[in-house]
Amino acid sequence: MNFHFPLIILNGRPAAGKSEVIDYLKKCDDLDRIRRFGIAPFVEFDDFPILWEDFQDDDIREKMGLKRLVTDSKYYFLEHDYWNFLIRKLAFRVDLALAKDPQFFEKYTAIVEFSRGGENGFMEAYQHLSDTVLSRAAIVYIAVSYEESCRKNKRRARPGEEGSILYHSLPQEKMDFYYKTNDWDKISEGKMEGYIKVRDFNVPFAVLQNQPEVTDTPEHLGPALEDLFQRLAKVTRK
Repeated sequence: MNFHFPLIILNGRPAAGKSEVIDYLKKCDDLDRIRRFGIAPFVEFDDFPILWEDFQDDDIREKMGLKRLVTDSKYYFLEHDYWNFLIRKLAFRVDLALAKDPQFFEKYTAIVEFSRGGENGFMEAYQHLSDTVLSRAAIVYIAVSYEESCRKNKRRARPGEEGSILYHSLPQEKMDFYYKTNDWDKISEGKMEGYIKVRDFNVPFAVLQNQPEVTDTPEHLGPALEDLFQRLAKVTRK
């Protein structure tokens, strides 16, 4: 490719393969990654580290005899709007990066990563992104069934690494409560690429089918990503 995507929104069910895609891209040579995928040196904006720190902060507050602010004692969120707070915080960090460096998007690709499900849908999340994000965004959705998401969620769990991007895992009851359904098929109309209308923006998207799994094998993932980003580029540049 002779251009790079300024901003990728990377979505999918928990354990769909988002972190594996990012890990693969990290290991690519910069010039090779731009040529094959249109991804420049990139900066990640992921909501998991934010909520993990909020979990820890709530635990500290509880030990001090103070009120938990974000979660209850079983780490369920106290307020529905916490999900949208996370999205706005990611958008704020992207806006801040641009404010610090007006050439940010000429030099880098921003990758904004999150999962959503149940009553906390992707379309609701997109509504809380800033104009800075939406005006530059292209969406990559990694598609797996809920059953496959659960299987991979269990597989990646590593005791002692609950705060790890690659190895954190949700208990099954939380998977059922938060992620058993999602609205992707509805908002994408079941298409493999196209556009999603968010406020005044037509945001291009492309889907990576990860069932059968390709993200677990670099030899399979590389060609799959080349196809994905070529399809996304065609939609983006129409």
